[in-house]
Amino acid sequence: MARIKPKQLLIQSKTKKAPSRISYSTIITWNLIVILIVLSLYATYSHWHQRSAQDFEMELHEAELAVRPVDPKMISRPRYAVMNTAKGPITIEIYKDASAGVVDRFIDLCKSNHFKGMPFRHIIKNFVIQGGDFDFDGAAQEWITKAKASGKNDLSPKHEAFMIGTAKNPNNKGFDLFITTAPIPDLNDKLVVFGRVIKGEDIVQEIEEVDTDEHYQPKAAIGIINIMLKQEP
Repeated sequence: MARIKPKQLLIQSKTKKAPSRISYSTIITWNLIVILIVLSLYATYSHWHQRSAQDFEMELHEAELAVRPVDPKMISRPRYAVMNTAKGPITIEIYKDASAGVVDRFIDLCKSNHFKGMPFRHIIKNFVIQGGDFDFDGAAQEWITKAKASGKNDLSPKHEAFMIGTAKNPNNKGFDLFITTAPIPDLNDKLVVFGRVIKGEDIVQEIEEVDTDEHYQPKAAIGIINIMLKQEP
């Protein structure tokens, strides 16, 4: 085998092709791929990190609820009351967010049959039906005067038609029941609303139509037969 002379090796090495250069478009493409991979990894990390924090907060909230003392009276408190009248039954939804003192007192009085045979003392068309232990006082007479003078009432979120309330009078030892038959903003400072009529609006309207004297007292006795408490309507 013939030996290649060093000079020939030098010539051959010079004649070899230089390695091809990488194009700029290839470099840019790979850089974009790397950036997209990094961004995808960061987004995945952020998502799971945020989800873990939310899960932790939810678990903490559930743990707080588990150890928080629950008033047994709130759990067993009836949600509805059926007021049986001479005209028919009226179903009342008792507001769970209403004044606890008023709601508890109303429920206790229902259980003791306090409202059994209670008359509706005043019936004012397009205003209120009032039943309870006391006659209207001076403040209530002022409401009547305003209602007759205005001829109409603006809407009130607290005192729309068919709302159930009682007078704001801590000195009263009894319990007045009011059923509004129209929006009555004048009563905002006078009544504590603790429920609304959800069935029997037609019965309320029938009671509203009975004949009354000049003092808005029914000419024929009409009232509450009894009130029954229920958990379901």
